[in-house]
Amino acid sequence: MKILAVGDIVGEAGVEELGKRLPKIKEGNNIDFVIVNGENAAGGMGINEKNYKGILKAGADVVTLGNHTWAKKDVFSFINDSKILRPANYSKGLPGKGYGIYECGEKKIAVINLIGRVDMNVLSENPFQVAKKIILKIKNEVDMIIVDFHAEATAEKIAMSRYLDGYVTVLFGTHTHVQTADEKILPKGTGYITDIGMTGPENSVIGMDIEASIKRFETTLPERYKIASGSCILNGCIFEVDENDFKVTNITRI
Repeated sequence: MKILAVGDIVGEAGVEELGKRLPKIKEGNNIDFVIVNGENAAGGMGINEKNYKGILKAGADVVTLGNHTWAKKDVFSFINDSKILRPANYSKGLPGKGYGIYECGEKKIAVINLIGRVDMNVLSENPFQVAKKIILKIKNEVDMIIVDFHAEATAEKIAMSRYLDGYVTVLFGTHTHVQTADEKILPKGTGYITDIGMTGPENSVIGMDIEASIKRFETTLPERYKIASGSCILNGCIFEVDENDFKVTNITRI
């Protein structure tokens, strides 16, 4: 079985690029299940219903979110849909779901969305404790568990991967928009990569206009971010999973 995780969609251009590229990637690589992080799809911050439907139409099975989950008020109209997940360690009582269980052929796949706490400026529950609690609850109901850990700190992501090694099939990081070259299969069989990158404008600063980004750093003034223009890239990662023991056998970066 092949699982494809696609990195943070940045802006409408990123949604459009996904629509062009994803069907070909799925067909060319015999992909069985697709997870797309869409938390920056609406103008680079948040997601709206049009973006959400566009990502699903492109071929995503699940859309995960992150620190910009609530950036667009429109999200409240579809956040309870079964195919969209917000971080499970957000405060209790919020709308939406932090994990979902999906059928893929004869297999059941659980997807958990988590958010980090280091340098994220989001008040959230402990992701390590929340992850373990969910896993213990659902482990006998599913064949495999996949985690999107939306976090800033590399150390936090690596620590989580070691904490969950053997408990989950795949753990991939999102949020930094820069794909890392540290994909690996951990000692107990969990597939891991610190960040799968982004899908959006290539000639940019993590998807944003270069001049606006430089001005923010150069002057420290609150220059308004805007999406960069020009050609786009698609970043992601394919995890090949053994259907007998549900451990990762190979990882390929896109």
